Amino acid sequence: MGDDLRHPASFRDPSGFLFSKNNTLYRQVNKCYQEHYDALIESGLYETLVDHGLLISHEEVRAEPIEPEIAYKVIQPEMIHFISYPYEWCFSQIRDAALTMLAIQKVAFQHGMTLKDASGYNIQFNKGRPILVDTLSFEIYKEGEPWVAYRQFCQHFLAPLALMSYVDVRLSQLLRVYIDGIPLDLTSRLLPIKSKLNFNLLSHIHLHASSQRHFADKEIDKSSVTRKMSRNAFQGLTDSLESGVEKLHWKPAGTEWGEYYEESHNYTPAALEHKQLVIERFLDRIKPAVLWDLGANTGMFSRLASQRDIPTTSFDIDPAAVEINYLTGKEKGDVNLLPLQIDLTNPSSGIGWQNQERASLLERGPVDAVLALALIHHLAIANNVPLEKIGVFFQSLCRWLIIELVPKSDSQVKRLLSTREDIFTDYTQEGFEKIFNLYFETLEVVQIKESERVLYLLENKAHNFS
Repeated sequence: MGDDLRHPASFRDPSGFLFSKNNTLYRQVNKCYQEHYDALIESGLYETLVDHGLLISHEEVRAEPIEPEIAYKVIQPEMIHFISYPYEWCFSQIRDAALTMLAIQKVAFQHGMTLKDASGYNIQFNKGRPILVDTLSFEIYKEGEPWVAYRQFCQHFLAPLALMSYVDVRLSQLLRVYIDGIPLDLTSRLLPIKSKLNFNLLSHIHLHASSQRHFADKEIDKSSVTRKMSRNAFQGLTDSLESGVEKLHWKPAGTEWGEYYEESHNYTPAALEHKQLVIERFLDRIKPAVLWDLGANTGMFSRLASQRDIPTTSFDIDPAAVEINYLTGKEKGDVNLLPLQIDLTNPSSGIGWQNQERASLLERGPVDAVLALALIHHLAIANNVPLEKIGVFFQSLCRWLIIELVPKSDSQVKRLLSTREDIFTDYTQEGFEKIFNLYFETLEVVQIKESERVLYLLENKAHNFS
C-alpha cells in the first residue's frame, strides 16, 4: 500500500479502520469507539488475550490519523507475514480458528465484554497459531442482550465445518462465493438427514435456518421486541457452539498426492536425500527473507526453509496434503510455516466490494523466493499452460526461483500423457531453458542422483527484484 492509503478491506466498521503511512500499517480508532476501546484496555482483557496468544498486539503511537476529525487514537498492530483467507484453509485450520474465536468470546465475557462480530476474516495464522487481528471487535456487554455475532459465527465457521465433515471437504470453497459465510438455509439443505441427530447442528444450523426463513419476509418492529438472554444462557450458547465444533472431524484419505513422498514415488532414498541437500544448499546461498512453496504437497521441502527461520507459505491443491502439512507443523511447533490450499490454475482472486476486500494471490506477492518442485509438468501438461506463460507467472512472483524439471521419460509425466496426444513439443530440457532464460538468469543446475529430474536455481532478470 502507498502513503496515506485506507485499506480497501477496512470500511465496514464505523469503530475504525486500517491505513498505511510511509509503508507502515496503522489502525485508526474512532471517537465513537472510545468507551469500548478504553474498556478493552482498562479491564485487562487486551493484556490477557495478548499474553495467551489470542489477540494481535499493538502499540499506541503518535502517527497522524488520516481522518483526524473523527479519530480517538492511532495504534500500530504487530505485522503478520502473510494474510490468508478461510477459503484457503484446510479443515483443521477452520476448526482451530473457530475454537479460537469461541475462546476469545469466553475470556471477553469474563471481563465484561463481548465480541460484536465473528468474521473468519478477523482471524489470521501467526507463528503457527490462529489469532484475532481486529482489535476493535469488542464491545461492552449489556445485561440481557443476546450475542450479536451468533449468526455470523455459524455462517463463517460452523456451516463450512459441518459441510466439510458430513458431505465433502471441497465445499469449503463455497466461502469464496459467500463472502459473509455460507447461508444457513443452503447449509441445511446440503447436509444429510443424519446431521439432525447431532443436537448442536440441529440447533445451530437446521433450526437456526428455519427461524431465519420464518422471519425473512415479516416486518418486525424492533422497538417492541425484547429478546433477553441471561448470562447463563449466553455462556451456554458459547459452550454449545464449542461442543458442536469439537465434535466435527475430517480424516485425510483417498486423495492422489496425500502420501506422495511417504511412498517415495520416483525417488530412491539416495535421490530424495540428494534433492534435499541441493535445496538446502540453494537456500543457504540465497538466504531469502520470505519464501512460497508452490505445489508443496505435505510440506517436506517447505520445512527446509521454515526450519531456517524463513517465513514460509506452503501451497497445495490437495486438501488432504494441506491438512497433513498443517497438523504436522502444529505437532512440531513450526512457527514459520503456513500451509494453504490453492489451485494455481485458478488461484484466489480479488473478491468483495470492488474486487478489493480480499486480495488475490498475486497481490499478496511478490516474495524473495519460490520453490516449484515437481510442479511444472502439472501446469504445462495436465493443464495445457504454455511454458512461456509459466515463465511470466514465476517472474512476477519472486527474485529467486528453485524449480524442478520432470522430463517426459519420468513415469509421472508418462501417466499424464497416457490418455492424451502428446502436443507438448517444447516440453524438453532445451525448451524449458530457452523459455526461462528469457526471464531468469541461471545460477546453478543440478541433476538429482539416480534420477532424470533436474533442479535449477534461477534469479529474476527484472530490475524491480534486483
